[in-house]
Amino acid sequence: MKTSKLYLVCAISLLMSSITFAQNKWSVELRPGINFPTEDFVDSNVETGFGFEVAGSYRFMDHLGAYAGWGYNTFKIENSDLDFDLTGYIFGLEFIHPIGTSEKLSYLLRGGGIYNHIEIENTDGDIVEDSGHGLGWELGVGLNYELGANWNLRPQFGYRAFSRDVEFGESTSNFDVNYFVFAVGVAKIF
Repeated sequence: MKTSKLYLVCAISLLMSSITFAQNKWSVELRPGINFPTEDFVDSNVETGFGFEVAGSYRFMDHLGAYAGWGYNTFKIENSDLDFDLTGYIFGLEFIHPIGTSEKLSYLLRGGGIYNHIEIENTDGDIVEDSGHGLGWELGVGLNYELGANWNLRPQFGYRAFSRDVEFGESTSNFDVNYFVFAVGVAKIF
């Protein structure tokens, strides 16, 4: 009887240690941001845009993790009744490491891909053209500040590059959507 109790105590201890070890590896982040385009659309100026992303991440090493999510960003074309939306997926690696001996403040580095498509819309919200999905890339730097109760604030600055062919009637144009983004994410760690 004592042997079975010892096995039970050992099994429960191992289970609890693995549960404790697995905690704080997952996070979910909502990241609204402002987008500053670096290029114009054909002969028209592109105005500052805005958008948001929702991403989940899994930390598989002490400071390194993988992220994946979905994003929506919109831009207005100056002096036009058209705007364009960039929607699709994000994925990559993120590195979060404490700054010095700080327990609350860390720096964040992010790099990965985007799998988006461009939808050009008129003022009624009707889609005029759709580029279809394609690959692009993103890089980002920022801070991670622990607010407590497993909530983090993550101000970030990044760059995204995406290029697709878009058909306009009989002609096709290459559309480069390259922009800087400033975003402030709120992440829940669990």
